[in-house]
Amino acid sequence: MKRSGDGTRTDGQVGRREGLMARRVSESRRSSRANGPEDVRIDWHSVDWAECEDHVRRLRRRIFKATQEGDLKKVRNLQKLMLRSRSNTLVSVRRVTQQSTGRKTAGIDGETALTPKERGRLADRIQRSENPWKARPVRRVFIPKANGKQRPLGIPVIIDRVLQNRVKNALEPEWEARFEPRSYGFRPGRGCHDAIEAIYNTMARKGATRLWVLDADLAAAFDRINHAKLLDALSMFPGRSMIRGWLRAGVVEEGRLMRTDEGTPQGGVISPLLLNVALHGMETAAGSRYRHAGAGNRGTFTARDAPVLVRYADDFVAMCRSEEEAHRVKSELAKWLEPRGLRFNEEKTRVVHVTQGFDFLGFGVRRYGEKLVIRPSKDAVERVRERLKTEVKALYGSNAGGVLRKLTPITRGWAAYYRTVVSSRVFADLDNYMWVLTYKWAKRAHPLKSKDWIVKRYFGRFNKVRQDRWVFGDRLSGAYLVKFSWTRIVRHTLVKGAASVDDPSLIEYWEKRRRRKAPPPMDKTSLSLAYRQRGLCPLCRQALIAGAEYEPDNPREWINWFAASKKMLNKHHFEYRRDGGSDEKKNLRLVHADCHRQLHAKDGRRSRKQEPVKPLGLA
Repeated sequence: MKRSGDGTRTDGQVGRREGLMARRVSESRRSSRANGPEDVRIDWHSVDWAECEDHVRRLRRRIFKATQEGDLKKVRNLQKLMLRSRSNTLVSVRRVTQQSTGRKTAGIDGETALTPKERGRLADRIQRSENPWKARPVRRVFIPKANGKQRPLGIPVIIDRVLQNRVKNALEPEWEARFEPRSYGFRPGRGCHDAIEAIYNTMARKGATRLWVLDADLAAAFDRINHAKLLDALSMFPGRSMIRGWLRAGVVEEGRLMRTDEGTPQGGVISPLLLNVALHGMETAAGSRYRHAGAGNRGTFTARDAPVLVRYADDFVAMCRSEEEAHRVKSELAKWLEPRGLRFNEEKTRVVHVTQGFDFLGFGVRRYGEKLVIRPSKDAVERVRERLKTEVKALYGSNAGGVLRKLTPITRGWAAYYRTVVSSRVFADLDNYMWVLTYKWAKRAHPLKSKDWIVKRYFGRFNKVRQDRWVFGDRLSGAYLVKFSWTRIVRHTLVKGAASVDDPSLIEYWEKRRRRKAPPPMDKTSLSLAYRQRGLCPLCRQALIAGAEYEPDNPREWINWFAASKKMLNKHHFEYRRDGGSDEKKNLRLVHADCHRQLHAKDGRRSRKQEPVKPLGLA
């Protein structure tokens, strides 16, 4: 370094140094405004969740819009901003440790973050980390599949799950602007019912021509994705190195560490998005072509001579005009899948005419003459009957309350999954089957009692709204078993074209869609409150059913997801009962349980009677 004769720095050097320091201070201040002050520890109960969620939502929309406009430089800059955003860190910690149904499941380090103090420390640790990050191996566990087999899951450590959610918030809106119109799996605002409705719209109308179906099954898609091909698609993404680390972190099974040279572990927060990225372009490869119809409607209309491919993650069907076309589509897709490390499961992949029927996502699809009928598949009905039978047998020795607690989530969740199709007869048959099972349980509990005594003790008109004397219930508490047939059949409205929740031009569309969407099955008061609040929590302005934007793809997971989600809701008294507030509906708000706890934790810091958010119309 050049110095003056007396050893001090020259004026020019001092000026340059001061200028550099000024720029660093300015950048630090800008970073502080965007990401939060670095010298302030996070008090979990003091976080303004509405502001954090709004910040992340607006940034996602900016990434989406920049991608649509083809401004890749702006996309990368916005993604970098998202990756260092304090709001994104806080929202990600909340998603993983409070709202996720797997929040209590630990990775190989055995760590979770289930208290406010632990969550605050975790967010601090992530936001302040300056050391090079290194992914940890995932823990291999197995869960039962719908067909009775075992599905391998890879559970990352808690910090990796949070980091994956941060990265997903930066990557997902870019790909939401690119994904094909009939891709419905694991995408915000889309779900299995959209996929089923898309099939119905293609094959139901009179004179429909696409009646030959490639009913496809990919062999272990999550486990075989080619890493190089996937990373090539993410070549310009700022968080690419982190994704590469997760892909190659390895898996620990029974104490042994195994390499992962291919695939992405099911169980990771970002894995479904990576699968969608890997399979992007499948519609084009199958020969699907679209006529564009303006903003928000790209890909609404399919070219008349093109096949229609409907995909939900790695499950898909291609509807074609002839058997020959279906075989040709299969051949083209096989060539397209090979460099991605994927292939068809030949034993389960077939070409079939719709009059023979096929199953998709647990639904049976078949055409009778000019009429297309979609109902719960025979396999799905047999599985739920077997599950009910197994659960009731396991409940021998329990009281009526235990039976109700175990069976009610199954009836509610299964019926909710199938309420959009022709299910009335199936629901009635299952109700009859449930009566037989519960009667056998009661007879087992009271072997010396007569049939009349058992019926009088456990069956009756427990639900005063319904003229049904054969409802199973508990005389002591008044609780009763909800019947399948009480779930109203409601036709699902298909999401339009390639519409995305991240599209800033479609805010009003998604607001209307959320209001019109059939509510999940819950008690009458909660339903009324959810309608009044437009499906949002008035404290954080997010969807009441946490994770509702990513609905499961089968009835078993739907049951578990919905049962867990309902436990995260509380009824909040707008005016506290100790202050004279009543239990009347006008004094109640349906809120997230964690938002409710936060509100009461702040009880001494601010007025209890703070007005809820005005846009919800709850004043």
